[in-house]
Amino acid sequence: MSGLFDIPSDLQHSWAGLIGLHLREALIPVAAGLLLALPIAQLCGRFRWLYPPVLGLTTVLYAIPSLAFFVVLIDYTGQTELTVMIPLALYSLVVLIPAIVDGVRSVPDETLAAATAMGFGPVRRYTQVQLPIAAPAIIAGLRVATASSISLVSVGALIGNQGALGNLLAAAQKYDRPELAVNAVLTMAVLAILCDVLLVLLRVLLTPWMPRGTQSGTRSTVGPGRFEEAEVEAL
Repeated sequence: MSGLFDIPSDLQHSWAGLIGLHLREALIPVAAGLLLALPIAQLCGRFRWLYPPVLGLTTVLYAIPSLAFFVVLIDYTGQTELTVMIPLALYSLVVLIPAIVDGVRSVPDETLAAATAMGFGPVRRYTQVQLPIAAPAIIAGLRVATASSISLVSVGALIGNQGALGNLLAAAQKYDRPELAVNAVLTMAVLAILCDVLLVLLRVLLTPWMPRGTQSGTRSTVGPGRFEEAEVEAL
């Protein structure tokens, strides 16, 4: 069991250091993808004709193997974390953009009309009304993107030990130490579960008006004719 955490010195990190590196390489791309997806989703919501080509483009990007991305980027960014994180940020768009667009489109027209009547402009309506109400759908997209990113970081082991915990997979083969592969797989699984739990808690904090046991119980907790005003006032 002690060999499970006996990390080869050529990886230049302890087990805890590899975990920190893995989280950095996995979560920064998801955050960057979210920042990029928010304005793109707003444009897709305003100009519906734009959504199909944007979705097609993100799907094509997701279909490109990460190794091919690395080959293209390595001449510009070298064997660095950036070479790993750029593809991961682009991959996250195929999940985040549809999640945001679908969530925003699910906001009732009556709610938007109530916000407009209260003097909300397009940007304020998008950021203070549509996005908060769409938070469950957005968080659901973030959960998928985060789990995928945590898994895909390990591919970075192919370019100069930039795979964080994935480097243990290469080391397991190199040193004939299968316990290192077990360490990598279990640790990545635990990280994915912990991040997923944190995102669920974040969803609960961002949607205090929603019943804890359901995603669609808002209408049942607000009387007829007051649903739209209650949603806007809750923000």
